Amino acid sequence: MTEFLINNMAPIIFAAMVLFLLVGFPVAFALAANGIFFGLIGIELGLLGPQLFQALPDRIFGIMNNDTLLAIPFFTFMGLILERSGMAEDLLDTIGQLFGPMRGGLALAVIFVGALLAATTGVVAASVISMGLISLPIMLRYGYNTKLATGVIAASGTLAQILPPSLVLIIMADQLGKSVGDMYKGAFLPAIVLTTLYVGYVLLVAIFKPKWAPALPAEARTLHGSKLLLRVLTTMVPPLMLIFLVLGTIFMGIATPTEGGAMGATGALIMALARKRLTLSLLKQAMDTTAKLTTFVVFILVGARVFSLTFYGVDGHRWVEHLLTGLPGGEVGFLIVVNVLIFLLAFFLDFFELSFIVVPLLGPVAEALGIDLIWFGILLAVNMQTSFMHPPFGFALFYLRSVAPASVKTTDIYWGAIPFVCIQIVMVGILIAFPQLVTFGLDKEVKVDLDSVEIEIPSSSYGGGGGYGAPAPAEGAPDGQPPKPGAAATDAILDMLKENKEK
Repeated sequence: MTEFLINNMAPIIFAAMVLFLLVGFPVAFALAANGIFFGLIGIELGLLGPQLFQALPDRIFGIMNNDTLLAIPFFTFMGLILERSGMAEDLLDTIGQLFGPMRGGLALAVIFVGALLAATTGVVAASVISMGLISLPIMLRYGYNTKLATGVIAASGTLAQILPPSLVLIIMADQLGKSVGDMYKGAFLPAIVLTTLYVGYVLLVAIFKPKWAPALPAEARTLHGSKLLLRVLTTMVPPLMLIFLVLGTIFMGIATPTEGGAMGATGALIMALARKRLTLSLLKQAMDTTAKLTTFVVFILVGARVFSLTFYGVDGHRWVEHLLTGLPGGEVGFLIVVNVLIFLLAFFLDFFELSFIVVPLLGPVAEALGIDLIWFGILLAVNMQTSFMHPPFGFALFYLRSVAPASVKTTDIYWGAIPFVCIQIVMVGILIAFPQLVTFGLDKEVKVDLDSVEIEIPSSSYGGGGGYGAPAPAEGAPDGQPPKPGAAATDAILDMLKENKEK
């Protein structure tokens, strides 16, 4: 039994962690408990040294010192302030009036506003709840099919998962050791393509099933001409300016994601103040929810660090690497298996849990196979987006159910989500086939041929008096003749560069 435990410690730890999660034990504590329990067993079996847990305080303090994670509370606070200051309501009303005359216009307005909210709030719950409260009753009142209406709202809300400033992209960048700015740049075009696919689906429904997506009746279109134009400008310009303030400064390298989040939170407060909707109660609610979500994230991350300390200590990462690199089909086989795995795990785990548990194990394998980690991270993020839409445990479906009228059946919400889950799966396939959608526009890594590097160290003139700093003559060199400088130093530097390249 002891020999079996020693030879199979990594898969046993992983299986125990999955079992804890399946029985519904809180994720943060399941991870930490597994790490400590099997760490003690490993020490008892002689697999691990007793000094293992001495590294734990440094790993936990490393989380607290991580500046990247500071962006999470900033973007969360910004999103909550905007959502509760009535921006979503104003946008939906205005864009609904703009698209109202065409079939499916309200559904298109929901998608468009969902994308705008995603680019300003970055919080799925805020987007889904806002649009569910405001647009669902209107869509049902004017004869929209219930499945189409609920599916469009849930799917549009999940755009906050992939469209910057998405919280999951911040965590993904942290777990893969990449720049948040690069992750945002890489995600922008795929998010636009995914939004376009949603629009295409609504247009097809409007063509082939016109009764499902009627146009807004004339009596409901209260704004026309210059009044409508003025309303569009006054409603859309402020959020677009905020998007530029946050994402524009990050993309141009003027601000870090953390600084961009801080500016976004300040801009959200100014917008709410300008709308005369900034109250003490709103501020308190936003701060309370931000603190809870941030604490939730940090606790999961602490638990993940405890788990990974033991899992890596027993060479669990090598076990995962050997398991996945040996798959048939090489890189393509790895991508297919990983995406199927993420899709299935998303039925039971949300994107935070997947990001902290699964991504750190998959990242090194992807890098060993030569896969671009930015592209890999975006690919996983799009796949994880389905976790919000999976019946029966999708969080976006739960959020929508909580605000939907009693007349809307839960089964309608589930059936309405399925076409959009299929669209997201298609998007995963598109990204695998066309990685340029992510890598286009990213800074290319400069490759240096170390074998062609020449380092010249200027020679010094040596005085005949052998003053301070003058080297002794080289062994075998004529008296008074200085050695050839730089030869040994050059060889040492080249050896060091080659060693780093191999690492």
